[in-house]
Amino acid sequence: MELCTTAPFRQGGLPPRGGNPRAAKGRPCQEVLPVMELLSPAGSMEAVAAAVQNGADAVYFGYGDFNARRGAKNFTREEAAAAVSYCRLRGCKVNLTLNTLLTDRELPGAAELAAHASGIGVDAVIVQDLGAVRMLRQSVPDLPIHGSTQMTVHSLDGVKLCADLGMTRVVLGRELSRDQIAYICQNAPIEIEVFGHGALCMCWSGQCFFSSVIGGRSGNRGMCAQPCRLNYGWNGRADEHPLSLKDLSLAGHLKALEHMGVACLKLEGRMKRPEYVAIVTGIYARALREDREPTPEEIDTLKQAFSRQGFTDGYYMGEKGPDMFGTRQEEKEPRELYAQARSTYENGVENRKEPVRMYALIQRGQPAQAAAEDREGRVVQVEGPVPEEAKNVPLTREKVEGQLARTGGTPFQCDKATARVEEGLSLPLSALNDLRRRVLEELGRERQKPVQRRREAYQPGVRYENQKEGPVFTVSLRTASQLSTELLKRKPALLYLPAGEGAAHPEAVRRCQQAGVAVAVVLPRICTDRELPQLEKELTALRELGVAEALAGTWGMVRRAQQLGFAVRGDYGLGVYNSQTMKELKRLGLIGATVSFEMKFPQIRDISKTLPTEFIAYGRLPLMITENCIIYNHCGRHTCNNVNLLTDRKGERFPVVKAWGCRNEIYNSKKIFLADKQKDWQRLGLWGARLMFTTENALECAQVLERYMNQGKYQPNDFTRGLYYRDVE
Repeated sequence: MELCTTAPFRQGGLPPRGGNPRAAKGRPCQEVLPVMELLSPAGSMEAVAAAVQNGADAVYFGYGDFNARRGAKNFTREEAAAAVSYCRLRGCKVNLTLNTLLTDRELPGAAELAAHASGIGVDAVIVQDLGAVRMLRQSVPDLPIHGSTQMTVHSLDGVKLCADLGMTRVVLGRELSRDQIAYICQNAPIEIEVFGHGALCMCWSGQCFFSSVIGGRSGNRGMCAQPCRLNYGWNGRADEHPLSLKDLSLAGHLKALEHMGVACLKLEGRMKRPEYVAIVTGIYARALREDREPTPEEIDTLKQAFSRQGFTDGYYMGEKGPDMFGTRQEEKEPRELYAQARSTYENGVENRKEPVRMYALIQRGQPAQAAAEDREGRVVQVEGPVPEEAKNVPLTREKVEGQLARTGGTPFQCDKATARVEEGLSLPLSALNDLRRRVLEELGRERQKPVQRRREAYQPGVRYENQKEGPVFTVSLRTASQLSTELLKRKPALLYLPAGEGAAHPEAVRRCQQAGVAVAVVLPRICTDRELPQLEKELTALRELGVAEALAGTWGMVRRAQQLGFAVRGDYGLGVYNSQTMKELKRLGLIGATVSFEMKFPQIRDISKTLPTEFIAYGRLPLMITENCIIYNHCGRHTCNNVNLLTDRKGERFPVVKAWGCRNEIYNSKKIFLADKQKDWQRLGLWGARLMFTTENALECAQVLERYMNQGKYQPNDFTRGLYYRDVE
C-alpha cells in the first residue's frame, strides 16, 4: 500500500510562502489574497541569516565585482552557494544584484557569474545595464530579470519598455508619490517593486555623477562615496547639509501599498550590519504577517537601529521640502537592542519554520513508511524497520502522529500529521524518530535542489569598425537666449534645444532652420505620468514646427518619443557603457547614442559603434538631478531662473539651475575643455562631439564652437579634462 499524501495536503490549504498568512478576514484558506513580498538586504552570510530568521520573503545580495554595493563585504562564490541553499531550505527567495554599468571586457565575466548564479538556484537577477540585459537573455534565458532602481524608471512608459526587454519586475524610483505608484501598478504589465525603508539618495538613482566626477568613485559602478552627506552651503559658506535626506520609512502605508498591487516591498541596507537587518526585517515582517502597520514602539526601535534625525515619507505623500532632510547624529550603540537582534539568528536558532504535512503507514509485514510534503507540493518518502507484534502496549495512531509532529530544531513546522496504524503492532520510539529525522532531511535536500535552467555560451557578436573621419560638432543649449547668429554661422551638425524652451520660443527653432541647422528636442530626463500632458503639448508644438528628432536620457522618454513619431537619439542618462547596449539601442529603433562620460578614451574607442555615437566634448557635467528644490528649501522661494551657486567645504561652487518640472540640476564647478586635445578624440570612431552649454551666455557659446573648429582662442579660466583620462572606480 502506498502513502496517499498530496490530496489531503492541498485541501488543507497551507498559508502562502514565507510563512505570512495575510488572508482576508473571514475567507477560507484556499482564497488567500496575493501578498506583498518583503525583500531584505544581505551584505554578509550573517545578514542572510538575520533576514531569513526574521521573516524575509526574499533577500538580495551581490558577489563578484558587478553590483552597486562593491564596498559591502559581499560573498565568495562558495558563500553565495551556501546562502542560496540556506534560503531555499527555508522558503526564502534570493535575488542577485548585477546592477552596475559594465565594460565590454567585463561582460564575459558577468555572463559566467550569472550562469553560476542560475546554476546554484538564484531566483532572479537585478540589472541596471541594458547591455547586461541583452547578455542575460542570451546566456541564461530562463533566469528572471528585475530592473534596478538604477534604471531611473519612474513612469508607465518606462515600465512597459522594461517589459518589452523581457523583465518580469522593475523597481520604481523612490521619488514617486502614492498616486503615481498606484497608477503604474494598475496599468503595469509586470510586477512593481518599491523601496519601503532605508537611505534616500538626493539624486534620482542612475543619474548621479557627483561621486565619480568629484572623487573618481562611480555610483553607477558600485563605488559611491556619498558626497551628498557632506557639508554644503550658499554665499561661499559650507555650513548646511542641503543634500542629505532622512532615511525613508513607509511604515504606516503598508496596507495602502498592498492594496495598490505593489508586488514587493524592498528594504535598503546591504552596507548595514546584520543586527540592523534583523531589526528592520522583523518589524516589517510582523506588521505584514499580522495585517497591520508598525506600532509607535516599533517605529522607535527602527530609529534606534538607524536614522538620520528620524524618517521621511515626503515623496510618497507628495510633501517635498526642508522637513525631508537630516543627518546622522553621533549616538551610543543600542547594545541591548543589538544583542536581542542577534539572538534571533545566532547559534543555529530556527525561528523560520516552513509548514509541512507528515504521514506514516505502519502495517504488518511491511517496512514502516513515513512521508513529508511541503507547500510547493514536493513529496518525499522513507522506509524503516518492519514492525513487530505488540507484547505489552500496542502502538497507536495518536502516538505515531505525536512523534511525527515533533520537528524540534529543524526549519520545519508540522502543520498536520496523519498516520494509519494497524492494531496490535509495536515499533520503538527511536525508530519513529529516525523516520521523522530522515524524511525531513530528504525533504530538505529536495528543497535545496536548484531549478534546472538553460545555459548558453555568451557571444559578443559582430564588431563594427570605427569610422575613420573625425566627429562633427553638435551643440546643446539650456536656454533659447544662448542662440546667436554667430553660433548659427558656424553650422553645427545638430542643435539640441530643451522641449520647454523650443515650444516657448518657436522663433529660435525657425532661426535654426532658416540657417540650415537641424534642430532636435532635448527631452527631460524626469517626467512622471502626471506631467506627460504638459510635455506632449510641448512636443506636439515642436513637431508642427518640423522638429523630427529627440534626445532621450531615460527609458520612459525613449518609448514616449517614439510613440509620438520622433526619431530618437540616446543621451548620457541611458548609461551607454558597452557594445551590447549599443546593439540593444539599435534593436529598439534608436538612431544615435551618447557614450557615458564616466569612460576613458580607450574604452570609448573600443566600443563597437552600431549607431552614430556622440561624446560630451565640452561643458559643465551634470552631477545631480533632484526632485527636491534645494533653492526653495534654502530661501523659501523659487529663484530658479537665476544661477544659484552651491559651495562645498573646499570652496568649489556648483551651479544649481532649474530642471524641467520644478526640479534642480547641479552642475560641476569646472567645465570640460578638450579643444586643445583633439588628437586624443578625433580617432575614437565617434560621429559627434557635443558642446554642452549650461551657464554660458550667447557670446561664449559661439566662441567655444569657434575654438573647437580651430578658429579662435577661447579657453575657460578654470577647466577639467573630465574623466576621460582618469581611472574611475
